This record gives sequence, structure tokens and C-alpha cells, in this order.
Amino acid sequence: QVQLVESGGGSVLAGGSIHLSCAAAAYTFRGYYMAWFRQAPGKEREGVAAIESFGGPTYADSVKGRFTISHDSAKNTLDLQMNDLKPEDTAIYYCAADGPRRGLTHQALRGVQYNAWGQGTQVTVSS
Repeated sequence: QVQLVESGGGSVLAGGSIHLSCAAAAYTFRGYYMAWFRQAPGKEREGVAAIESFGGPTYADSVKGRFTISHDSAKNTLDLQMNDLKPEDTAIYYCAADGPRRGLTHQALRGVQYNAWGQGTQVTVSS
């Protein structure tokens, strides 16, 4: 059974940086997307960034140029480097795996396409 455990959340001032990591136990990163999602209070969950083993990353427009998603094959972790953070980035961030298969880029940021989820980690950005 896939187990995803996020770490690295916290509080920063606007303009700061946070690095999130998701440890993926019993999961092989091959051919299917992994992704980061977030949910702010009172808002729907939204896809932030996604990546699959043989293709480039996909980002939401709101984070392009500021966030970088990557997979560390040695540690089997999914990472999200977040720079130039803004108050509107405040949310609970979730790691997701077992998503759309390779090539289905248009589905990569749709939460319903993922079958495994972590418990989430809080990111708070103050102005």
C-alpha cells in the first residue's frame, strides 16, 4: 500500500522560501504522474505542480517561475521548492501519487485523477 508523508511546511514572510518533501513508501515512480496540490481555507483544492518519470514538469500558472517540482530517485521523494512566496500561497499542501499515466499532461493537475494522498503540511506566508 502506498504511503506518502509530507514534511517541510512552516511559516515565512512574503518573499521567503520553503522546501517541501514527500517520502513515498511502497511506490515506484515510473510512468505515472506525482503531484503537489494545495487547499486554502474556504477554497477548493488546486493542483500546483506535477511530474512524471519521463517528461517535463507541469505547473499551475499561479506558481510558474516561483515553484520547482522534482523527484529524488535516490531517496524516492517528491520535492517542491517554493521561492518568492506570497500570502496567497498560504494553504495545506498535499502530495499525491498514482496519477494519470505518462502523456496525459492535461489531467496532471486534476485531483480526481490521483489515487494516493499524503496527510498534508501547512504553509503560511505572512505579509
